[in-house]
Amino acid sequence: QLQLVESGGGLVQAGDSLRLSCAASGDTFTKYAMGWFRQAPGKEREFVAYVSGGGVSTHYGDSVKGRFIVSSENAKNMLYLQMNILKPEDTAVYYCAAARRWGSFTSAGYELWGRGTQVTVSS
Repeated sequence: QLQLVESGGGLVQAGDSLRLSCAASGDTFTKYAMGWFRQAPGKEREFVAYVSGGGVSTHYGDSVKGRFIVSSENAKNMLYLQMNILKPEDTAVYYCAAARRWGSFTSAGYELWGRGTQVTVSS
């Protein structure tokens, strides 16, 4: 099955940009829908972005719409999240996830998860 490893997190200032990467291995990447989620301390895991298998369609959470862009590079089995105009409320651990069934925008719809990468945005 697919294994996922996130990278690219760090400490940035409000207004900065950051790009997260998720490297997938172990199975055919394009079979899966891919998602980005985040979880801040004391809060539930929140949907951030979705891309269908092969990158045909995308969908975003309301809090990041217009600022974040999700993309995939199928030849390299890579998923990306370009985060622009970052805000302190974007501070969280960001997770890459994969789903065999396409079209889910909740964490319950995803079977496979990476370990996460920390993003901290200072004001």
